[in-house]
Amino acid sequence: MGKYSDILMDHFTAPRNSGPLEAPDATGHAGTPGRGPFLILYLRINGDRIVAARFQTYGCGPTIACGSMLTELIIGQSVADCLQLTTETLIEALDGVPPDKLHSPTLAIAALRDALKFYSPAPFA
Repeated sequence: MGKYSDILMDHFTAPRNSGPLEAPDATGHAGTPGRGPFLILYLRINGDRIVAARFQTYGCGPTIACGSMLTELIIGQSVADCLQLTTETLIEALDGVPPDKLHSPTLAIAALRDALKFYSPAPFA
């Protein structure tokens, strides 16, 4: 394996669910536009399930891949299950992220937590 896994490269070169979502029920932000990498996550929630998810990002290839993979992991899942996702879960799903790019999955999970903050029964640790 090179620096990036085949799964990560696939999500970077052909990102899924990229772009804004019309009339989202929840939006999460991580990072600051114009000041380095950022990721915006848009969610449509029906009952307790994520029925649609899209993302926009400005960042490196791994950040794009993390946004793409995150949307695939959460669509169809309950909010409670999504709240259990961690940076490590995302890294495993991508078959690894190089140590110098660990900010990428952290950014994606932070956007997810921001989007779901009003659905959380307790504050995140």
